[in-house]
Amino acid sequence: MNPLWKGLNSAATERLGQRDYSQKSPAGRLATTGIEAGEAIAKRAELDAAWIPGVEIFSRRVFPQRHRGFFGEFARQGEGPLHAIGMWPRQWATACMFAGTAKGFHIHPPHIPEGTTPEAWFRRLFVEDVKNFALRPYDREQWDAMFFVQGNVEMLLVDERAGMPRKVMRIIIEGDDQRGPNNAGLVIPAGVAHALRAEGSRDTIMVYGTTTQFEPQFEGRIADEIERAPLPPEWAAYVAR
Repeated sequence: MNPLWKGLNSAATERLGQRDYSQKSPAGRLATTGIEAGEAIAKRAELDAAWIPGVEIFSRRVFPQRHRGFFGEFARQGEGPLHAIGMWPRQWATACMFAGTAKGFHIHPPHIPEGTTPEAWFRRLFVEDVKNFALRPYDREQWDAMFFVQGNVEMLLVDERAGMPRKVMRIIIEGDDQRGPNNAGLVIPAGVAHALRAEGSRDTIMVYGTTTQFEPQFEGRIADEIERAPLPPEWAAYVAR
């Protein structure tokens, strides 16, 4: 027994643990404890091996308007990051998450062309012909482009596409009400499960565009129990009678 803890009883000593304060590499933190959006953008090149193919993250400029508020652009058609990958949303929407709440993992089905396998198709899109953005079937599968106007968000991404290495990404993004390097836009491909939770004491407001119009059947749910608050046991028993 470590003599440092000799003042504790044996039951407590057996259960004792310590936090790991060692600093992992950026790639290690991306897949585990998470990194801030600004660091992910600045170190994008060295994160390549841990990065989910097709996911894009880019800086946004937020302009304060003294005594009034702030103004921030997201995208201009025909220029910028979305133009570079040949993507422009067909539908825009907003969502509000109350402080301390979360959205469970959801995922959109990838389009697989006739005459090929998912494995071969993803290899062509994201390995062999990665810069040929014209190949991407944006009009036949839902990709999301999103940013946050207010609040702090922890975003988790998991690649579930057939034949692709299963990678996990965890990124902290800050809303426009906190102007700084963590104001970021994010692009999420079809087949990549994503979840987010609001951190801190403020509600989160997000804006997101989708490459296809919303269709409920194209939104799969994975590990989303957090969205369904259970009734107290006595309530559930009474209702079920």
